[in-house]
Amino acid sequence: MRETSEQGWRAATERALYGPQGFYRRPEGPAGHFRTSVHASPLYAAAVARLLCRVDGALGRPEVLDFVDLGAGRGELVQGVLAALPDEVAARTRAYAVEVADRPEGLDGRIAWRTEVPERVTGLLFANEWLDNVPVDVAETDRAGVPRRVLVASDGTERLGEPVTGADAAWLARWWPLAAEEGLRAEIGLPRDRAWAGAVGRVERGLAVAVDYAHTLGTRPPYGTLTGFRAGRETAPVPDGTCDITAHVALDACAAAGSAHGTPRLLTQREALRALHVTGARPPLALAGTDPAAYVRALADAGAAAELTAPGGLGDFGWLLQPAGMPEPPL
Repeated sequence: MRETSEQGWRAATERALYGPQGFYRRPEGPAGHFRTSVHASPLYAAAVARLLCRVDGALGRPEVLDFVDLGAGRGELVQGVLAALPDEVAARTRAYAVEVADRPEGLDGRIAWRTEVPERVTGLLFANEWLDNVPVDVAETDRAGVPRRVLVASDGTERLGEPVTGADAAWLARWWPLAAEEGLRAEIGLPRDRAWAGAVGRVERGLAVAVDYAHTLGTRPPYGTLTGFRAGRETAPVPDGTCDITAHVALDACAAAGSAHGTPRLLTQREALRALHVTGARPPLALAGTDPAAYVRALADAGAAAELTAPGGLGDFGWLLQPAGMPEPPL
């Protein structure tokens, strides 16, 4: 197939992000193009470390505790979690970074770098902004109101292809039904459901967490969310390997896909981080008089926490908590 040939968005995105010259194999990594919660503040990794400690306690403090950073970028989160763990827990923690790119230089030697989730996980699997980069096809309704697969060339030019059929059509009918109005769009999330169910299936005992831009059945955007990011700015999604291509996640559908392993729970990031003691509360002014340096540090932390939990921003991210082999999420 020529590089200029048209494909569905799923195939085109797969090549553009993960192919030999793909965006996620570029040396600067994702942090060179967009800022996630991981990059916003060390408070985020510290909160994930607290969650791992809670999972550890719920599991009875196993001899080996796994932490899996799924979609690890350049290992920023897993390194931050290891640094934030109490020494006793860190000594028992087996850390994995799962990513398609090569292992970065200088990564903590305790971290195993893999392209797939380990087959058996006891502990915490954490997928921060992973599902939004699992490629999906896009459907758009034609003049007759029929959902058709959108085809795209490497320069981003689109046209409508064949009607959506089979399992993809069933997914749309269940999770993102499109009215019979020309131009409505949806991202077909079935590959994400399957990817999440596969990841959760590797957790024998513990908790799997997905954190992402999200929407649910009652809040699906009428024209979809497919977009691109390059050098810190949102841009048109062009599947040529020069930009990130992402779309928000139907987390409720993913939750249903993984529910065979335990009862899932959906939260906002604001709710989750507050439960992990990241509140954004300002320090008492009296501290400025007794310990000015501590006051400045606490004030900086409060600002970072406010960003992580902000309405209309990172605080609105969805958290999907999926326990496996334990009664409920420790959150």
